[in-house]
Order: sequence, then structure tokens, then C-alpha cells
Amino acid sequence: MLRVLRPLIERTTWRRWSHLVVGGALLMPYWFLGISMMPLLPLANGAVKAVLMLVVMPAAATFVTGLVPTVRLLESSLAKELLSGPAAALVPGSAASWESRIRAAAWFTLHLGVGVVVSGLSLAVPPFAVVMLLAPGVSWDTRFLEAWGWEDAWHQWPAPPIGLASLAVLLALIVAAGALLSRLAPWFLGPTAAERLAAVESEAVRLAERNRLARELHDSVGHALSVVTLQAGAAGRVLDSDPGFAREALGAIEESARSALEDLDHVLGLLRDDPSRPAPQATLKDLGRLLEQTRIAGVTLDAEVDPGVEHVPAAVSREAYRIVQEGLTNALRHAGKVPVRLRLGTDGERLEVEMSNPLGEHGGDGADHGGGRGLGGVRERVTVLRGEMTAGADGDRWRFRVSLPLRSGT
Repeated sequence: MLRVLRPLIERTTWRRWSHLVVGGALLMPYWFLGISMMPLLPLANGAVKAVLMLVVMPAAATFVTGLVPTVRLLESSLAKELLSGPAAALVPGSAASWESRIRAAAWFTLHLGVGVVVSGLSLAVPPFAVVMLLAPGVSWDTRFLEAWGWEDAWHQWPAPPIGLASLAVLLALIVAAGALLSRLAPWFLGPTAAERLAAVESEAVRLAERNRLARELHDSVGHALSVVTLQAGAAGRVLDSDPGFAREALGAIEESARSALEDLDHVLGLLRDDPSRPAPQATLKDLGRLLEQTRIAGVTLDAEVDPGVEHVPAAVSREAYRIVQEGLTNALRHAGKVPVRLRLGTDGERLEVEMSNPLGEHGGDGADHGGGRGLGGVRERVTVLRGEMTAGADGDRWRFRVSLPLRSGT
């Protein structure tokens, strides 16, 4: 018994019923239009005229209305809010193609058509059921019985079951119609294949941007923290014996921290979609400061940099700066303050980066212990620019080489 009565107390049932009633109410203007135009139709057959004016014309008019792009937005919002179930996953939006317009128009016609049937029965069945339930206790007027053709053959004892059955049928119809529309809504109002593809492409762009920002943070802030750690250690060891070097190291720590903070602020601005905060734009023109900070950290750095690298294309220059920065960070993190050799120059239409250092205590595997991105981030940059990269142990040294084309397609 409780299972039968459960739909009566569930919010979903009555929310779906309200959705259907809204559809019935929206159909009324089309119906009134059909009734007003019925006398103008040059047809003798009244039944055909009624079907055309009360069924065909309203259905055609609702379909045409449903082709308006905004109808999809309104109907998907209404279905998401009231139908629940599968319809709750809808993402409301205007129709962007003719396929989505036609689907939305078909849904609008279905919604209004089913809604007007349920609305009409909702108005007619409850009063009928009340009359049937009260029939055994009421002396009906003879004229009322004659109007229904019952006359003296009226038997009142079946009336209450008939009334209860009519209410049960109405409730079952409301539940079934609401469940059906909830299941059909995602197909009619959900994204088309083209819209799903566009959403996937948009998500891919978003993930690519997040990966790029992650590389920027890892390369800039990670390098700064590695350098600051070594600079602070070096300053602490010579604080009494060489105050001048300690002051220089502290100044470098301040500069490194400020630079990392600027990079972090830029990246956070991008994550907040703040157009006033552009992405960090360090290039090979800023390489001198990077090398000096590394030397102050106590690293013996043998660097040969071709002056012409400052004139390479901006995109290559930015990525090359980050690649050198990550190579130095990798050496500091995994080999310590060992001598590092850097060669950077152009060879024809390519930019060549080569870095080597003695293997450290970790064997120079180049991996980022502790979960960092390490050389994986460098490989992503190289892949984007269609370059080449090799990294690995060579005897007792770690060698890291990158070759980047200066022009696309070379």
C-alpha cells in the first residue's frame, strides 16, 4: 500500500506535474488562435476543421516557435529544474545549429502536447472522482441522471471504486509522463555531436593552458627555490669569514625571491582570468641574470653563449630560457654544487643547447625526486617547438642536449 501511495508524497512527482502543467498553459494561446481562425477555414466537415484548428495548427505553430534559439535555453533550464532524473544533467544553452534547433522544436511540441493532455485531465478527473465518491450518500436529482442517460438504472454502489480508479489512473499518467519526458530531455535538449566535439576541444585547450602554467611555475619558482637554498647555505657558512660575499649572496636571494614572486603573481593572475597580468616573458636576453644567480649559489659555471641568441624568434627565445633554467635546476637539485658546462648558440636554422655536469650522489638520473615535473616539462616544450632532445648519463657525466628549429617547418 505504501509503495502505491509513495508517488503522492514524492516531490519529484509534483515537480514533474508542474512542468507538464506549464506546457499545457503555454499551448493555450495557440489553441485560442486556432479557435478564432476556425470560422475562416473553408471546410464543410466540422470534425476535419476542428482537428486542423485544434491539433494540427497548434502543433505546427509550437514547432515553428521552438526553432527560436532561446527556446532551447528556456526549455532546458525548466527541464533541469523540474524534471530531475536524467534531465538534471542538462547544461542550459541556446541552440547554436539547425540540428539543435530542430531537436528543441520537437521537444517544445512534445512538452506542450503532453502537457495539455495532463493539464486537461488534472482539471476534469478530480471533480469527477469527488462526485463518484459522494454518490452513495447523495440523492441525485432526476434531471441530472437523465442528462447522463442513466435515468432510473443508476446504481450508486460502483461509484466510489470508479472515482478512486480514475484518480489512480491520473496519478499513474502523471508519473509515467514525467518519467518519459525526463528520459527524453537529454536527447532533445542535450548537446549535439558538434557541440560535444567543441566542448572536448575547449577542455583540451584548458588543460593545455593549465599544463603550460604548471611548467612556468615549476621552472621559475622551482629554480628560484633551489638557488635560494644553496645561496642561503653558502652565505651562512661564510658569514663571519667573508661578510662581503655573504651580503652579495643575501642580495641575490632577495632578487631571486622577488623574481619568483613576480612569476607566481603572473601565473595566479592567469588562473584568475585577469587580463591585466600577462604571462612571464623571460627570454634569452635575461639569461645573464640567471647565470649570475647560479654562480652566486656557489656553482662553478662554464658558460659559452653566442651573442646572436638574443635575436632568435621570441617564441623560441622564451622556451629556450626556461629549458636552460630547468637544466640548471636539475643539476643543482640532483648533483649539488658541481661544475656545470653550458653551450648555447645557433647552428644554421637551429638553436643548440648543451649542458653537462659530473654525476651527483643520485647517479644523475635527471628525475625530479619528490614528484616534480623535471625533464618531462622540458620535453613538452621541445615537442611543442618540434625540436629534439637527448638527456642521460655519458660515462661519469650527465649530458643534456636540446636542438630547436628557429622557424616552423625547419
